[in-house]
Amino acid sequence: MAVSLVVVKEQGDETRVAATPETVKKLIALGFSLTVQAGAGKASGFSDELYRDEGAKIAKSVASAIAKADVVVGVKAPSKATVKAMKTGALLIAQLNPYQDASGVKSYAAQGVDAMAMELMPRITRAQSMDVLSSQSNLSGYKAVLDATAEYNRALPMMMTAAGTVPAARVFVMGAGVAGLQAIATAKRLGAIVSATDVRRAAAEQVQSLGGTFVMVEADEEDSGETAGGYAKEMSADYQKRQAALVSEHIAKQDIVICTALIPGRPAPELVTKAMVEKMKPGSVIVDLAAEQGGNCKLSKFGEVSDHKGVKIVAHANVPGRLAGNASELYSRNIFNFISAFYDAEGAKLAIDWDDEIIAGIGLTRDGAIVHPALAAPVAKGKNNGEKNAS
Repeated sequence: MAVSLVVVKEQGDETRVAATPETVKKLIALGFSLTVQAGAGKASGFSDELYRDEGAKIAKSVASAIAKADVVVGVKAPSKATVKAMKTGALLIAQLNPYQDASGVKSYAAQGVDAMAMELMPRITRAQSMDVLSSQSNLSGYKAVLDATAEYNRALPMMMTAAGTVPAARVFVMGAGVAGLQAIATAKRLGAIVSATDVRRAAAEQVQSLGGTFVMVEADEEDSGETAGGYAKEMSADYQKRQAALVSEHIAKQDIVICTALIPGRPAPELVTKAMVEKMKPGSVIVDLAAEQGGNCKLSKFGEVSDHKGVKIVAHANVPGRLAGNASELYSRNIFNFISAFYDAEGAKLAIDWDDEIIAGIGLTRDGAIVHPALAAPVAKGKNNGEKNAS
């Protein structure tokens, strides 16, 4: 019997979808039975007809399909009703925000659902094609530059005209991870003078290879600034103080600042203070990609474009979703690559190996218990704590 998989429609303002017609076709070819909730792909430009053409069933209400589903996939954590409808032992795959949504994690365990948080994917070579943070952050970095140019009232490249020279804009990128590197590359392509900073020493070479200037204070000799998993880590108080002084001096000369710094499982570090903003020239722009997790800029207002003494601060919600078509295509391929890696074609079944490094990294709950080492103690199987799912 084919493994049944349901693609749910996202809630609220989320524009992305967890499977596209392309990946639906591939999943069906593997041997899955697919049901897509009606309208799930509409905001990303994928009609129900496109899914139906690839062999998926379209359901206005997916409650009955979810109750029988072996796998439920989404972009963000599902509604409380969706979780309650899932059968014991079903697999839930989405970005589940476990560090901020403890009640949601408990509800998965209470329902007996095996929940996989895709944003916790370990950064190892074998998992690169499954890394949703990288695929979505890449688009965010690109879009951040476009959002900045839309708010900035001047040109980015230097222009030499008969009436005089237009100087190139100066763009400063804070955080040289996936989003930051794409922001650097995009700003350079548009002709800006680009500089960047990051706590990780290894980022210097990457920034310079893209044509940017690296700005960083010296850390302790033995401190690389990154975790074993390749993510930025929180630095010492002394380092933060010295870095803040350098950034304060540098930021006053910039036209555009793009903030991308995040630390997994922690609130976003504050990098741009009110005093720093007030040193910037009127007409300057700050884009804060970390706003959803508290923001790198003290004055960011999540979901808004605000103005502080002539400096615009852009803090859009769900930046990847502002490029919903591409974001959905990349995210759905991440999902497909993950599922196909743990699918037994010969036995026509999923073969989840809980000892595998990937599963150990993203698995939150199993057999009614919370199993991820970074999360709370296990919850007894079958007990529903009644807490509201923060999603």
